[in-house]
Amino acid sequence: MTITTTQKRIKIGASRGVTIPAKDLRALGVETGDELELVARKKTNHADDSLVEKTADDILARYDQDFKNLAER
Repeated sequence: MTITTTQKRIKIGASRGVTIPAKDLRALGVETGDELELVARKKTNHADDSLVEKTADDILARYDQDFKNLAER
């Protein structure tokens, strides 16, 4: 099972860290002492709307006939 969540970096004493919500740990069945594999990446801002629109237009143009055939079913 994989849990995907967004967490903020917080101050923990003199250090900084990220917490894992208890509900997610319960869902994974994690017990004290268990090892976890974490993959971290900085969250990016929202997608560029113009790029999303261009990509959608490209897909619609490329598969125009396929979409028409599906609509006729």
